[in-house]
Amino acid sequence: MKLIGMLDSPFVRRVAVTMLHQGFAYEHLNWSVGRDFERILAFSPLGRVPTLVLDDGETLTESAAILDYLDELAGPAKALLPAAGAGRRRALRLMSFAIGAAEKGREQIYEQVMRPAEMRHEPWVERCRSQMHGALGLLEKECQQRGAGAWLVGVALSQADISLTCAYTFLSESLGLAAEADSYPGVAALAERCEALPEFRATHTPWFSPAT
Repeated sequence: MKLIGMLDSPFVRRVAVTMLHQGFAYEHLNWSVGRDFERILAFSPLGRVPTLVLDDGETLTESAAILDYLDELAGPAKALLPAAGAGRRRALRLMSFAIGAAEKGREQIYEQVMRPAEMRHEPWVERCRSQMHGALGLLEKECQQRGAGAWLVGVALSQADISLTCAYTFLSESLGLAAEADSYPGVAALAERCEALPEFRATHTPWFSPAT
């Protein structure tokens, strides 16, 4: 399998972490949506990452679809989402807020990096930032309720922990959120614990501007 996209993207990285954790070998095509857009189009008409190219040439785009496929391929014993019930709903709920926070961070970056300063719509940037912090605030409460050393769902690492860690690290590095870590000590502690794991260490790439 081939994974297309740069690992400073939380959406690409959560796929890469998952593949390593579940034991899938893959070739990483470190392509930028800015620099390598035409090459990405050959596999994804949207020109978006992550895109996963299967061994038979079939392609999957959007991290949620890719992760669903990987869980099916891994089987119940290695799946990172519960198959059904309250645990699955909880994981999907927390993942939606984590990825939502990352998306709102990405929108802030695009507004600041891609648009000239005189054309920047600051009320929109502030709205995105408020939405990002709203999602992180909810996730902080969930971490506090679970307690130090606990995983977000069940008793083992799940996709909720992976998604939140990838999102938080991205926001910390790209928007300076690390300076506000005291606002989210539970989230920061969970992210620190995950980032110490081999699959996270192997996929960490310092963030750089999407304009490059």
